[in-house]
Amino acid sequence: MLGILGGMGPLATIDFMAKIVALTDAARDQDHIPMVVSSVPQIPDRTTAILENGKDPLPAMLRCVDMLERAGASMIAIPCNTAHFWYPQIANFARVPVLNIVDACAEELRQRPRLRGRIGLLATRGTLATGIYTNRLTGFEILTPPDQDGVMRGISAIKAAKFEEGRLLLEAAANHLFRARCSAVIMACTEVPLALAETAKQMPDRYIDPTNALAKLCVSRWNHLQAVPRSEVVDWSAVFTAH
Repeated sequence: MLGILGGMGPLATIDFMAKIVALTDAARDQDHIPMVVSSVPQIPDRTTAILENGKDPLPAMLRCVDMLERAGASMIAIPCNTAHFWYPQIANFARVPVLNIVDACAEELRQRPRLRGRIGLLATRGTLATGIYTNRLTGFEILTPPDQDGVMRGISAIKAAKFEEGRLLLEAAANHLFRARCSAVIMACTEVPLALAETAKQMPDRYIDPTNALAKLCVSRWNHLQAVPRSEVVDWSAVFTAH
């Protein structure tokens, strides 16, 4: 069963789940991936913790990991880019594999060999400060928009369900990066794909969606598990039918 450490934010968690469903080759309900979700929006703000010495979100995230494991999760995904600053501690604490959104994005880039040179990065100030993308995506010149305040306002607007305001701010930031001759833009905050979904759909070669890349990785791992002898895998349909 896939465990999702979510709530950072709630809309992004739902978007991630929807992408997993859309990517799964299923003909009926029972063919889909069983998921257990921890959506706790009260986890302290990640960027505030990184940049302003705010309350540490790690203890709350570890409590959620423990809850997911006790609920039966056999692997865990985190649909929040900034939270991956604490990925080493989370992965060390967990008793099951924890998938990494930055690694999933790097694999997506490897599958697009035509992308080279400059890559734009739309992310929170916290994500940028940690270097989790810039340190991992070697071989590219990583550019960020000059108006990072605008990016943060756009992300905050999406969290507040002000979609048009968020779209305008984040689209302006992406367009600046394209004018700076970036071959693609990474939407490295899980709220950004919510704002730029229609734009990215029209230009799929120009946008990289780490949320979607992580969903692909989850589906791939799930498909791999289906090759394991059934005696070693919990039959969730039987469990819930019995109850």
